[in-house]
Amino acid sequence: MLIAGFPAGPWGTNCYVVASGTGQECVVVDPGKDSAGGVAQLVREHRLKPVAVLLTHGHIDHMWSVAPVAGTYDATAYVHPRDRHLLTDPLAGMSPETAGMLLGGDYEFAEPDAVAELADGQGLTLAGLDLVVDHTPGHTGGSVTFRTPYGEQDVSEVMFSGDLLFAGSIGRTDLPGGDHPTMLRSLRDKVLPLADDIVVLPGHGEQTSIGHERATNPFLVDLRDTATPAVSRPGAPSRGL
Repeated sequence: MLIAGFPAGPWGTNCYVVASGTGQECVVVDPGKDSAGGVAQLVREHRLKPVAVLLTHGHIDHMWSVAPVAGTYDATAYVHPRDRHLLTDPLAGMSPETAGMLLGGDYEFAEPDAVAELADGQGLTLAGLDLVVDHTPGHTGGSVTFRTPYGEQDVSEVMFSGDLLFAGSIGRTDLPGGDHPTMLRSLRDKVLPLADDIVVLPGHGEQTSIGHERATNPFLVDLRDTATPAVSRPGAPSRGL
């Protein structure tokens, strides 16, 4: 399997290009601001053909380039229906600080020509990859993760976690559509049951694993060790929006 990623734009959002191998079809995960050039470089370098753009959620730092990337390669964009409105109205999911950064700019956002909606537990077969969608609301109402089998280097799966789970932290929940208790439920129900060997490729920062986060991430430790998790612990507002 080929997985190539790079941080893009002012928020350092990780964009990933995933394929079964060189010279094959591929999917693009979370093309944020200034990511189109990096995607094009990886596509040329590995002789790939993007067929789908997968969005872990609708925040602007993850979907800024979804329309141009999908349009360039005639690819379908996949998003959860609860975040679909953010494709055309990203201001609805922004903090005042982020909205202020965009004031004065001539920005227009539109849906790609082809959009497909995601559902919890859905299986997707795209570009020769088998993916499982988990709906994990909390950061946004339509946040999802994508898992795909890996089977190399003692890794059973790779999970693209978006802003659900980071190395040592979790996504913020103070933006429109965010909800901290819901985030904790998503972590408890969708992350804690996963195998330790799953590699986590987050929306920001370095990669990690389920086992490492289960043992060291204070949010997961709270959920693992207490019947009533500490809902007052803040998220990670320094990452993403």
